[in-house]
Amino acid sequence: MFRTTELSDPRFETGNLRYITVKTPNLKGRGDICVFVPPLDTLANLPLVILLHGVYGGSWVWTQKAGVHLSAWQMMEGGEIPPMVIAMPSDGLWGDGSGYVPHNGHNFEKWIIEDVPMAVMANITSVDKKSPLFISGLSMGGFGALRLGVKYRERFKAISAHSSITDLDQMALFVEEPLEGYLQEDERENSVWSLIQDNPNSLPKLRFDCGTEDLLLEYNRKLHQQLQDKRISHVYEEFPGGHQWEYWSEHVKDTLRFFGGTIDQYII
Repeated sequence: MFRTTELSDPRFETGNLRYITVKTPNLKGRGDICVFVPPLDTLANLPLVILLHGVYGGSWVWTQKAGVHLSAWQMMEGGEIPPMVIAMPSDGLWGDGSGYVPHNGHNFEKWIIEDVPMAVMANITSVDKKSPLFISGLSMGGFGALRLGVKYRERFKAISAHSSITDLDQMALFVEEPLEGYLQEDERENSVWSLIQDNPNSLPKLRFDCGTEDLLLEYNRKLHQQLQDKRISHVYEEFPGGHQWEYWSEHVKDTLRFFGGTIDQYII
């Protein structure tokens, strides 16, 4: 499956977090995944949430800047959401951000779609091929979640995104690498809306949100309006806040609730 795999030792893990590093041809090297595994026994085929970070980040940022693992476990203990495993991969660590698209000889898309689920299933016994799959992210990761969730709609049960880039040209707001390096030959691949229009009637359940002081607000409002105009079912929400961790650490809980609402409930 992978030429090499390293898995953290339970004796030294904290916060119910596990760490996986695999070597994959898609990255032409190694990729990291931080995984939250709820401390429960005998549960199988748990839902798997793939949670994507934004520019400048890595596999650790969702836990160490938003405490998502703490929020998730508190919500599970309180019965707000069913048990689920959360996989937080690096984006491939190219430049300021890979965009989660193929470019420059690396396939950052296949890393997320193929390698990450396989690496988790190979190392986390509570996740298997029967596990329902979800995808979410923030900013560049929101673009990744929307784009990949829509493109690979048959794989995902639901999509949720925060403060999202909605078109690849918006990467220029954040990265120093030339935009031309990100753009795909098929122009439809550069836009969330273009991919949605390819097959609007078979989308996974979809939600996204944005802060009212966010520099990407108008792009998110435009996507919402496009979906409304075509009567495509979705949830769009706005909350006070900007493009910052205080916003994402709070509203990732909305994502977990949204995903949890699509899952048959377990009792802890």
